[in-house]
Amino acid sequence: MSDESPVVLGIETSCDETGIGVVAGSKLLSNVLASQVDQHARFGGVVPEVAARAHVEAIRYLTHRALAQAGLHQSDLDGVAATRGPGLVGALVVGYAFAKSLAWALDKPFVGVNHLEGHLLAPMLSNAGFEPPAVVLLASGGHTVVIHMKAWGEYESLGATIDDAAGEALDKTARFLGLGYPGGPAIDREAESGDPAAVAFPRALADRPYDFSFSGLKTSLITYVREHRDAGTLPAISDVAASLQEAVVDVLVEKTFNAVDAMGVKVVGGGGGVMANRRLRQRLEEESSARGVKLFIPDTELCTDNGAMIAMAGAQRLTRGETTDLGSDVSVSLRLGA
Repeated sequence: MSDESPVVLGIETSCDETGIGVVAGSKLLSNVLASQVDQHARFGGVVPEVAARAHVEAIRYLTHRALAQAGLHQSDLDGVAATRGPGLVGALVVGYAFAKSLAWALDKPFVGVNHLEGHLLAPMLSNAGFEPPAVVLLASGGHTVVIHMKAWGEYESLGATIDDAAGEALDKTARFLGLGYPGGPAIDREAESGDPAAVAFPRALADRPYDFSFSGLKTSLITYVREHRDAGTLPAISDVAASLQEAVVDVLVEKTFNAVDAMGVKVVGGGGGVMANRRLRQRLEEESSARGVKLFIPDTELCTDNGAMIAMAGAQRLTRGETTDLGSDVSVSLRLGA
């Protein structure tokens, strides 16, 4: 990446959080977020129409707040970036249209960013030394994928989930266990006092080195709990949660380091909401240390969806002279590298 540090405002509205951030290159200047957890909790998951309306209500105020936090006027910006996809179409349209309008009004370059690229580059916000070649694990409620980052802007997807994403499986099982929404943090908290070896849950796709499957794990947990609850032999919920979490973490770590070995890289990165899980962070650190590999993971608050990661990806693309036409539209299934 060039030594230039364009000041970019990034807007993230791919799902249920409105995130606005400002960066100068990879230096974080501000990062503000409006969470919709309370609005969706009663439904047990994200309602697209509710998410889109909440973005409309929050986006203007958050933009002013992000600029104020960065100590900037909108005229100080070198560009505006927004998530183009993948995501929920209504949610994406709110942020993308707002960002394009802002860029047009300010006569500044506009960059449409792939949501996954934001997570892929998020370690740079917390770790100045993160750079390719690297293997990066992206794990969230919507995505679980292992990426070979060959160079800036050059990505190869090595493997992905064939059904549920890791975060989706945690959300669904947490709801079944009565732990609430969102499920990932709830499982993390409950597992802290549990025994990860209490229940031998399956680890799927052992014959496919980079691919994931969590649907069977979810079914296995539901079946186990029902059978043992009826028989009066169900362990403490903390033990069930810890065992479930360990099964998810085992697979995520194993597949990541399968890719590290195969690609011969010495740098590992991580991004996405599941990367905030304490057990996963611990296991990745242990495995990286044992192999002499450098690990770069964003600070916990930068693992979940946020505008700063979109701003940084936009800044990097602007540095390479890449912009997006204001006539472009969102893409709910946008592929990384497209």
